[in-house]
Amino acid sequence: MQIIKLDATQSTNTYLKELLFEKELEDFTIITTKNQTSGRGQMNAKWESESGKNLAFSMLKHNIDVPIKEVFLVSVSVSLAIIDSLKRLGIPNLSIKWPNDILSGNHKIGGILIENILSGSKIKRSIIGFGLNVNQEVFKKAPHASSLKNIMGTDFDLDLVFYSLIEQLNIYLNKPIQSLENELYNQYHSLLFKIGEMSTFKNQHNKLFTGTIKKVSNSGKLIVKDENGDFQEYGLKEIQLMY
Repeated sequence: MQIIKLDATQSTNTYLKELLFEKELEDFTIITTKNQTSGRGQMNAKWESESGKNLAFSMLKHNIDVPIKEVFLVSVSVSLAIIDSLKRLGIPNLSIKWPNDILSGNHKIGGILIENILSGSKIKRSIIGFGLNVNQEVFKKAPHASSLKNIMGTDFDLDLVFYSLIEQLNIYLNKPIQSLENELYNQYHSLLFKIGEMSTFKNQHNKLFTGTIKKVSNSGKLIVKDENGDFQEYGLKEIQLMY
């Protein structure tokens, strides 16, 4: 494992990808920064982060060896590792909001961005980015965001939180995740935000409708039972769960 610490960078995922193109990097090479100036979420969503208050890092994982059609299994494993780490830190009411948000109660505290490098029909490498709100108290552009400090009422040591996350990611990503697929999905569904509850959604045409989250498919699509009793599959940005 190699950890590269930066004072500032636009995006740890971008920095790690560019570094990987320049030279061969060892498994679990990690880029972390005190100030990520242009952090990205899924579909280039922006991440609001105050310098020196939060965690932003990206990790390179070689030889995941998961077929492309089951790529979401990587996200499942990463999500479970993060939840496990945060539980150990005493953070309450943790859940995973599909596809890539980590919540405490109804508040978003973290986000995952995974970018995969493919070889044939399998994933060759994954760049796993994670941002966690730790000691930031005010979120001007994200009304549903919170932080570990706001939730627990105390400052957190950023290094302690960072190494706790890295330890669990190391454990989970070194498991034979494909052979543990059913077990991992069962754990993931037990933590899925609003699963089994009647909820309001907005589709890609900005139309509101009600439905119930049933599960996430092996390809990473959200399965929702709509008000007519029909089951529908939705990919990224095709549906938004309203709080």
